[in-house]
Amino acid sequence: MRSAFNLLALAAAAGLLGWGLLGPGAATEKAVLIPPPAWAPTVSPGALETAVFAGGCFWGVQAVFQHTRGVLNAVSGYAGGARETANYSSIGTGRTGHAEVVAVSYDPKQVSYAQLLQIHFSVAHDPTQLNRQGPDTGTQYRSAVFYGNDSQKQVAERYIAQLDAAQVYPRKIVTQLTPLAAFYPAEAYHQDYATRNPNSAYIRRFDQPKIANLKTVLPALYRDTPVLVASVR
Repeated sequence: MRSAFNLLALAAAAGLLGWGLLGPGAATEKAVLIPPPAWAPTVSPGALETAVFAGGCFWGVQAVFQHTRGVLNAVSGYAGGARETANYSSIGTGRTGHAEVVAVSYDPKQVSYAQLLQIHFSVAHDPTQLNRQGPDTGTQYRSAVFYGNDSQKQVAERYIAQLDAAQVYPRKIVTQLTPLAAFYPAEAYHQDYATRNPNSAYIRRFDQPKIANLKTVLPALYRDTPVLVASVR
């Protein structure tokens, strides 16, 4: 949980740990060099499309996709549970069925769904961690792809099989593939969190390295200026 990290930050401030461990130069969020999806359906790029991903705390996942070329909006939110429990205090129990997710609206003429999957699996999170990411634990931090149609499902299924077969990770991928029933935007204070709080110890330790990894690993898909939340819907 993020509160656990607060204890680590306090210990560092008290001199019990070297604060340099929390700086952006000592990243624990390491990118994995992975191939792009070997298969994706031929589509005629049309209007704006949406992909929904879960990969731990939505602050960092949102930040990564806000720095992705072709993304027009990336909204933190909840998916997998009921409307009544789609709020931060409820999902923190880990018993609502919700995951912290990011709804990524993108222009398919600039970036494809397959490319977004590659970003999600290489720099946005570790798909081999079960019901956790880094210091955050619980089913609300699970790795998941909430697909909106059969095409997204097929691309994700085949890509996971491709990556497992190539053994690009030391462990098997545990990412869940779940049909998207509904997306519920998170509270306003969660939106653009990493951009608005660059000096947060948590953001510096766990999220800024992800953005740096995107620039290093997939430079053609990186944008320096993040696209901020344009609308919440």
